[in-house]
Amino acid sequence: MSGVERFGGEPPSPFEDAYGFSRLVSAGGWVIVGGTTSVDEYGVVHGDTLYEQTRVVLEKIVRELSRVGAGVDEVVQGRIYVTDITRAEDAGRAWSEVFGEVRPLMTMVEVPRLIDPRMLVEVEVVAYRE
Repeated sequence: MSGVERFGGEPPSPFEDAYGFSRLVSAGGWVIVGGTTSVDEYGVVHGDTLYEQTRVVLEKIVRELSRVGAGVDEVVQGRIYVTDITRAEDAGRAWSEVFGEVRPLMTMVEVPRLIDPRMLVEVEVVAYRE
């Protein structure tokens, strides 16, 4: 498909090569950051609480967006997957600190578990830049 650029994470997660996926895809004006967790390239999960992990994840997402010239103000949609919805306010607080005035669409759902039991949250976003 012409005009589609695919990027691994910076730094890459240990799952990207093993499972064959890109962290960031840019196609025309669309920029999509796939499921992002607080794991680093060595498999270390950063953050002990849902809030801490969500902040780490959102900081990673902001860095990924900047790689293709996009910013938080261009995010139009986000999805947050949490393993404990009773802690939704923690993920929501972190989201609001990053996207507060932008107010993109956001869906938060509880999932039974993520790929690593230490992970409490996974986030993906869609942005549009002209």
